[in-house]
Amino acid sequence: MIEAESALEKLRSISKTSAFNQWLGLEVTAASEGRAELQLAWRREFGQYSGFLHAGIVGALIDTACGFAAATITVEVLAAHNSVNFFRPAVATRFIAQGKILKLGKRQIFCSAELYGDSVADKRLLASGEVILMTGS
Repeated sequence: MIEAESALEKLRSISKTSAFNQWLGLEVTAASEGRAELQLAWRREFGQYSGFLHAGIVGALIDTACGFAAATITVEVLAAHNSVNFFRPAVATRFIAQGKILKLGKRQIFCSAELYGDSVADKRLLASGEVILMTGS
């Protein structure tokens, strides 16, 4: 079993290697075995035509939260499939994505993630998604 502090350090180290994550300003804020939490501060350039967080970035947050949840267990994963459900316009000053492993298989890892606006405690669920990851081996 991986300790939360060790998992958090591992994910932060992985995130630093991604130019996309650096451009976003993505923060890994929590991690434990099979779980990861990411946060992203709103920037105007993330907006779509109506000023909401762009669906592509919503999808990226869902994908990354799931990939990072899997990375607490294994190293190399690659998305084989993802789907996103949008519940309301993504408007917030901060976005919080929480990913978790649902089923760990030999070749596939099934994950889900939820995206909240400003605070998970407020339960302003903006989107959710499912990601199937392939292992690198």
